[in-house]
Amino acid sequence: MPYVKIELTREGVTREQKQELISGITNLITDVLNKDPHLTHVVIQEIELEDWGYAGVQVSVLREKGITADKK
Repeated sequence: MPYVKIELTREGVTREQKQELISGITNLITDVLNKDPHLTHVVIQEIELEDWGYAGVQVSVLREKGITADKK
């Protein structure tokens, strides 16, 4: 029984995007590992920005400074 957990910062990921992630990961596990998709579990957990840190700083503080993953 494959179990995949995706952790994301809570920054407006839509229901449709989550469905795409769940479907895509399930298909990848089915194709690569030949696992039954009915036995594959995908969990998406959204984390508040103040509960996630990077380089010793809360992501909420980084965002306030205009720093994102694509701008360091």
